[in-house]
Amino acid sequence: MQIEPDVSKAQVIRPAVSALIRDASGAILLMRRADNGLWGLPGGSVEVGESVTAAIVREVHEETGLAVSVRRLIGLYSDPAFQVVRYPDGRVIHYVNACFECAIEGGSLSTSPETLDLRFFPPDALPSDFVPLHRIRIQDGLADAPAVYIR
Repeated sequence: MQIEPDVSKAQVIRPAVSALIRDASGAILLMRRADNGLWGLPGGSVEVGESVTAAIVREVHEETGLAVSVRRLIGLYSDPAFQVVRYPDGRVIHYVNACFECAIEGGSLSTSPETLDLRFFPPDALPSDFVPLHRIRIQDGLADAPAVYIR
């Protein structure tokens, strides 16, 4: 997955969710994605008939093995400059992403077909091979602003 600079190539717009999950020390849970090998926040597409909060709880469990609760909405991300992505198979999708801060309620870390690895990283030591559009979501989440970001 990479950012597609020509937004006219987008074939569909899709609602999506992502989760900022921190451990007791403040480290951020990242997953190494199977589709591109990059580290990023857990998340994915909202399915038909599903709320965004149900979607993030489901996606986090599928990708990490963790049960989470939603604490707050961090931001809504739709800027085509960052949210139109091209996949290796040629699909180009414009995502509208709701990023949530989530708390771990149970489960244990386990990879899935979508996840090559799972690790907690200190916010000031994120890996260099990182999904670029997730950086702003982490920055916004760490700001702990009282208002929701709209980008």
